[in-house]
Amino acid sequence: MSSPRSPRSPVPHGHYQDSSGETNVTTATAATTASSTEGLSLALSEMTRLTDKYPNAYSDFHGSGTPCVFKTGLDWHVPKGPQAQRIVREARPIYRHAIGSTWLSIGKLIYQGLDSVGVKWTSINPLAYADVGKAEPFCPFILSIGVKPHSLFYDAAVTAAAIVKKILAEAGFPTIEVAFVESVVTRSVAAGPKLLSFDPLLDGVPDLRKPFTTTLGLSIAPLKYPHFEGTAALYFRLGKDDKRTAILTCAHVARPPPIYANMGMTHKKDSQAHEKFVALGNMGYTNAVNAMIDTISNLVDSIAIWNDSIARLGKPVEGENSKVTKRRKEYLELVAQATEKIEEVKAIHNDVTKHRTIPDQRVLGFVLHCEKIEVSVEPHNFTKDWALIELYEEKIDWSTFKGNKVYVGTSFSISLPLSLLPLVFISRYIFYLPYSCFQFQLTISPLFSAGDNLSITDFGNTMFPQPIDRANYQYPRDGLLQAYGVVKDAEIRNPQQLDVHNEKCLLVVKNGLTTGTTFGRANGLESFTRVYPDYGIQHTSIEIAVLPYDKTRGKFSHAGDSGSIVLARDGRIVGMLTGGAGLTDESDITYLTPYWWLEQQIKVKYPSCFLYEVIQ
Repeated sequence: MSSPRSPRSPVPHGHYQDSSGETNVTTATAATTASSTEGLSLALSEMTRLTDKYPNAYSDFHGSGTPCVFKTGLDWHVPKGPQAQRIVREARPIYRHAIGSTWLSIGKLIYQGLDSVGVKWTSINPLAYADVGKAEPFCPFILSIGVKPHSLFYDAAVTAAAIVKKILAEAGFPTIEVAFVESVVTRSVAAGPKLLSFDPLLDGVPDLRKPFTTTLGLSIAPLKYPHFEGTAALYFRLGKDDKRTAILTCAHVARPPPIYANMGMTHKKDSQAHEKFVALGNMGYTNAVNAMIDTISNLVDSIAIWNDSIARLGKPVEGENSKVTKRRKEYLELVAQATEKIEEVKAIHNDVTKHRTIPDQRVLGFVLHCEKIEVSVEPHNFTKDWALIELYEEKIDWSTFKGNKVYVGTSFSISLPLSLLPLVFISRYIFYLPYSCFQFQLTISPLFSAGDNLSITDFGNTMFPQPIDRANYQYPRDGLLQAYGVVKDAEIRNPQQLDVHNEKCLLVVKNGLTTGTTFGRANGLESFTRVYPDYGIQHTSIEIAVLPYDKTRGKFSHAGDSGSIVLARDGRIVGMLTGGAGLTDESDITYLTPYWWLEQQIKVKYPSCFLYEVIQ
């Protein structure tokens, strides 16, 4: 006979005890059912909130995560039938459009018109749209206007769209359509040893070592508030006769708005307290260390599989089948390589956990200057959002310092003979198998970021997809793309590179804290953005938009990537990443401040400063 339950006894899931200690199954089941019904009702209500009035709310921009409140023009094509799947849409940049010369003035009229009817818009993005995998956009131009979620009802969207269409028609562009999508703009903030050296030519596990080095894409954060993280953009020398070096990042990274008032700051006196900065905030450090642990675990699993195969092949015997001898040798080599990799990872892990665990051990500098964040700065109406972090000279190993280089190289690899290709063991990590000479390279890519460094072949095929467009192309030495020069405004608007669809396009790359190395396409027409809550004022500004390279490669940026430098495929500097637009947990459009303008602003404050010299 079972003993009676005490009031504190555990109760099976779906049951609960009343005050007497008895289990009341009926009432508990009823309560659970009621809760489930309420949750289902809320989910259905959210699904039909937009589709009741606009049936294509979730199909128009399927794949972007941005529901549509209303779109003008004809319905976009959708597949029919009970088995039909939604078509994934892909945003494309616009170049050389007739609206280009007057777009900024037209855009201003549009957002003023939206303000006049109380629309809480967040972004105005001129885009084209295509079905994923299709070269030709089915929609050559549409204004995608982001609005705060739940802030704009259907009827109000129809009224606002009519105002925008009227402005476009009066400007001579009646065929440009308008869509209101739910989207927000976010500014993404996510006494120790020197930072580690970085040499992809010699380092056995460069991807795991990189987060603790000076390579661009370095995660940085205020020492006092290491949970507010961003990314270092570029290294500057403060003058020819000045040995000091500083790194560029966003002002909202240097002095996060939730903590500091938007007043700007310059460190002028030696007696002034330092607002110290660390390499790797909480998330950056945790992710980097976890990547090492996961890599070791994965290699151990692989070794176990290979050792099992070796055991089944048996010990060498005289006169055995030559295929058995060859296969045993191949497996033994794989085990040896993996064992060597484990020791290399352990060495980095031991160094990091012994000497860099505490944020104070990762201090690298202090805030030298933080610009007051301003929007619509005349005459170009860009956002002024930059800061310089002066580096402590003793924190950098200058003998191995690489300067302004972005790592786009391959992950570490293990040689895998062709004969073993069907026997690849896959566990928590993705194993890429790019072809190399007469064997495959088993490339192990740590997944502590969303981005993927590309193999030599893949980098060329991604950034130089058209053979006719590869004149003088050379893969960056050791996978380090040197940042130099500037992409001017005229080229952003009218690029000459060719994309995978043989269309002229500006292809770009960045490396950031959260998403790692990612590739995208800069838009030729500026976007208007609006952010409301910070500092009690509404921010309206003009930004350069970067779209994902394609749907297969995911988003270009996410929270924590602010400050990342964005480069053209040849290394020329396009701009500094400041934020993104999408739903609160997504960024399907990334915004940056063009570097040609940003450099001018820095020179006003520090006229003698210049980009750190190119290091061969």
